[in-house]
Amino acid sequence: MKNLRATLGALLVIGSAVLSATPLVAQDAQPVDTALIVSVDVSNSVDEARYKLQMEGIAKALEDPGVIDAITGGSSGGILFSMVTWADKPAVVVPWMRIANKADAIAVAQRVRTLPHQGGEFTCMTRMLRSMNDKVVPQIPAKAARIVIDVSGDGPDNCNADEPIEKVRDELVSNGVTINGLPILLDTPESGVLLPKAVPGGPPPLEQWYRDHVRGGPGGFVLPAMGYSDFERAIRQKFVIEVSGIAPPVIPGVELSSVR
Repeated sequence: MKNLRATLGALLVIGSAVLSATPLVAQDAQPVDTALIVSVDVSNSVDEARYKLQMEGIAKALEDPGVIDAITGGSSGGILFSMVTWADKPAVVVPWMRIANKADAIAVAQRVRTLPHQGGEFTCMTRMLRSMNDKVVPQIPAKAARIVIDVSGDGPDNCNADEPIEKVRDELVSNGVTINGLPILLDTPESGVLLPKAVPGGPPPLEQWYRDHVRGGPGGFVLPAMGYSDFERAIRQKFVIEVSGIAPPVIPGVELSSVR
């Protein structure tokens, strides 16, 4: 009987988490503090180990007490969360979901952990941002005080896009979106025609590229990860800043954008 009770209790917990993780499919009347879109690079430089580090980093960040406090501490007491993976083309892998308490956050984290690895060849960031502007942002199912796109990746756009990335970024900003960057800096030398030249004493070329071409909107910032093993730390720190709506403190390597 004791074992039966324990099993039933576990099933109730799982069932509650599944219900909490139900996607929002209609216009939700309750406003939120932040609508956060997390976009993750899954191009050919991202092998299975790197993919798992990213998914686990996002999941652990959502479960972090500091992140949960930031999510629930706003005037509306919750956020909307969506996730996109992108390479040759973007894919919405987590539809809009409301996070208003610890159970919601844990349910979304578990969903992120179980996402299958769907990769691609190229780093088509411009196409991803165009899709965010045209398809994802217009479908936000509740009024949000802030709309934030979190862009992470280990390289610049190399996809021969039909339009400049700055054009799409600025269009998003004009639509009330803030774009923050999380460049993943690798040990391999950063060089090539797509990246700016390294400046002595300046940021790494990929970080500078994110500052110049990705970051935008009020309070937009770039916070690099020092390799994939540092992704969990960086994404957790970014989530706290992004969902709280408070300007980040002075952090080495973090530079705020002006309003474009």
